[in-house]
Amino acid sequence: MSNDENAKKEQETVKKDAKASKQEASESINKMGGNAIASILSLKDKNPKVFYGAIAGIVLLLLIMMMSGGGGTPVVSGPAVTNLVAGQSYVLKSPNSYDDSSTVRLTSVPGSMAAYDDTEEDDRKGCLHLPQGTPVTVKDLTDAFGKKNHFAKVISEAGKCKGKGGWTLSINLQK
Repeated sequence: MSNDENAKKEQETVKKDAKASKQEASESINKMGGNAIASILSLKDKNPKVFYGAIAGIVLLLLIMMMSGGGGTPVVSGPAVTNLVAGQSYVLKSPNSYDDSSTVRLTSVPGSMAAYDDTEEDDRKGCLHLPQGTPVTVKDLTDAFGKKNHFAKVISEAGKCKGKGGWTLSINLQK
C-alpha cells in the first residue's frame, strides 16, 4: 500500500468516528431533556401537591424579585414653582440654565411658540430678552395646559427696559 492509500483510510476512519461521537452526544442530550420532562410530568401525576407547590414557589420568588427593586434611589427634584401673586416682586431666573449671562425670553402672548425661537434678529432688539436676576413685578397670571398660573405677565423694575414687559413661564420667576 502506498502512503496515499493509508492516508485516505485514516481520513475515512476519523470521519466515521466524528459522526458517531456527534450522534452519541445528541442522543445523550435528548435523553437528558426527555428524562427531565418525564420526571417532572411523573411528579405531577404521583404527587400533585409538591408539583404545584414548586410552581407556586417559583412564581412567588419571581414576584418578590420584581417588587423589591428600586427602593433606595433618591427622587429627582427640580425647580419648584412658587405660588405667585399678582402685584408681588420676583426675580427672573431660568431653571434650565446654569449660565448667569443667559437671558429669559418674554413674549407678547402667553403660550406663544415663538418664545423658544431665537433665530429672528429683530427678536434681540427691544426688551424681549431680559438678563437673569432682573427684578420684575407680576401683573397678571393665566392658566394653560391644565396647570394653574402657568404663565405670568411681568413688568421690568430695573435696567434699560424698566416699565416694559411681557409674558413668561411662571417657573422663570423666583423670590
